[in-house]
Amino acid sequence: MKSEKEKMLAGELYNALDPQLSEERLQARLLLKALNDAREDQTEERTRILRELIPNTKAGLWLQPPFYCDYGYNIVTGENVFFNFNCVVLDVAQVTIGSRTLFGPNVQAYTATHPMNYKERATGLEFAKPIVIGEDVWIGGSVVICPGVTIGDRTVIGAGSVVTKDIPADVFAAGNPCRVIRPLEQ
Repeated sequence: MKSEKEKMLAGELYNALDPQLSEERLQARLLLKALNDAREDQTEERTRILRELIPNTKAGLWLQPPFYCDYGYNIVTGENVFFNFNCVVLDVAQVTIGSRTLFGPNVQAYTATHPMNYKERATGLEFAKPIVIGEDVWIGGSVVICPGVTIGDRTVIGAGSVVTKDIPADVFAAGNPCRVIRPLEQ
């Protein structure tokens, strides 16, 4: 029989109140508190915390505190990824972020979701869908990225957008729901 964590990582319905998952979220919260409380000039301490919180990252990850996530270990980044102030990544499923991607302030990326059927939802079970963000992407401030979305390389997402569906590479997209406005010249 699969553990609740195995179900979660497989994108199946799972119980988020499982003791193992609850403990892992608590450990992430403690690391987030330490990260968010650390001064910018405490670079060694911030680097140590980030390595523990988000172990699947390449060099140059920079987070402007406060930053929030569920687990941290489901966030995978390339090199030189930047998160501006007050970003939230609900990393119940994997969130893959390409190199040199920039997040404006208040960006929220949600892999977590709930059943549409109210009877299933009433059981308290939830599931997740992964998010993939390409390389050299710029995500404007206060963008919401919904579960299961892929954003292509070099794309720009306009501030305040709600990304509910995949967005291709090399475009400017914006709105609610987010849609392609025009191609970008490279």
